[in-house]
Amino acid sequence: MSTGDATPNMTIYINNLNEKTKMEELKKSLYAVFSQFGKIIEVLAFKTLKHKGQAWVVFEDVSSATSALKQMQGFPFYEKPMRIQYAKTKSDVIAKADGSFVPRERRKRHEERAEKKRREQHHDANQAGMGLSALYAGSYGAAPPMMYPGGAKSVPEAPAPPNTILFIQNLPHETTPMMLQMLFCQYPGFKEVRMVEAKPGIAFVEYGDEMQATIAMAGLQGFKITQQNPMVITYAKK
Repeated sequence: MSTGDATPNMTIYINNLNEKTKMEELKKSLYAVFSQFGKIIEVLAFKTLKHKGQAWVVFEDVSSATSALKQMQGFPFYEKPMRIQYAKTKSDVIAKADGSFVPRERRKRHEERAEKKRREQHHDANQAGMGLSALYAGSYGAAPPMMYPGGAKSVPEAPAPPNTILFIQNLPHETTPMMLQMLFCQYPGFKEVRMVEAKPGIAFVEYGDEMQATIAMAGLQGFKITQQNPMVITYAKK
């Protein structure tokens, strides 16, 4: 599939990718790395021999694709520098070729329905919480005390003071150390990522000093590896 001399468009073509990377991990890692540049509509990669070591990332707009192309050109991705250019083939054509094509109108309706359902669930949860508070207030003249499972009143825990290690929460279970490394290494002073196998959904990221850790926290707070998982970042407790 030729992509040479393509005019700027919403889809970038990436090659020189590590062919040993598993397909699902490759797609998720590409999404994690490129979503900093704008909304991604889809990431395409195929198992066929003809398409090995290649992928397409489809952005919502041309400016996002352009920023990604310029800033990630040569980025070391799974130990190989990425080669990036604008795709010559339109993304819908690619999607039709691999059987994953969904008309934009249908995709938009699906997203709108999902968002409406999420808002309704959030509203119902809030209403239930307000009703419980009112019940306690009516009985005791105050809102219910927060309790530990053992029955003792809970005391709000003070946040950890600024330090060099960040505590990352609300990660999707499929997150890998490599995915986090690619996100956090774009900030100066990055040292390492540590994940706890027994506790999926959390990780620790270390920087050279407090300021570097703080800058990374500000830059990636709320970043969504998936639409359901905005990252929650705090300083780690020592």
